[in-house]
Amino acid sequence: MTKLKVNGQEHRIDADPDTPLLYVLRDDLKLNAAKFGCGLGQCGSCTVIVDGQAVLSCVTPIMLLEGRQVTTLEGLGTIAEPAPIQRAFMEEQAAQCGYCIAGMMMRAQALLQRNAKPTDEQIRAELEPNLCRCGTHMRILRAVRRAARLMDTADTSPSANGGAR
Repeated sequence: MTKLKVNGQEHRIDADPDTPLLYVLRDDLKLNAAKFGCGLGQCGSCTVIVDGQAVLSCVTPIMLLEGRQVTTLEGLGTIAEPAPIQRAFMEEQAAQCGYCIAGMMMRAQALLQRNAKPTDEQIRAELEPNLCRCGTHMRILRAVRRAARLMDTADTSPSANGGAR
């Protein structure tokens, strides 16, 4: 039995400790944003955040995650209240087929948590492990820049500092 904390909730998982996190997320917890792409950690469609770092869930066994915080795309926002990264990707229409986008958003979110104002070169370097075959790279880059602005605005708004809007 492995205890996982996913999107702020504790879960007891009855699975082999070597089971990849991706399978537990999709099969046991019914969190389907992270996708199975290659199963080898080479495409990035399965990217989630573990303790602030982008992690390839298809090659990360659950035994390494006990006591750590796992965040999936579902943990960032909702349809009614999307997180800044989600909103930015929608506003920039950064998805074409959509298969890679959850992984791209999670990798971008991890970057923006570490670096609120990344350069284009830093964004490209961070997203480099994630593949997009549809060629929406320029829209994805614009979406990450927009998300950085949205997050900056949210952090400096009166409501973010406890005041009224």
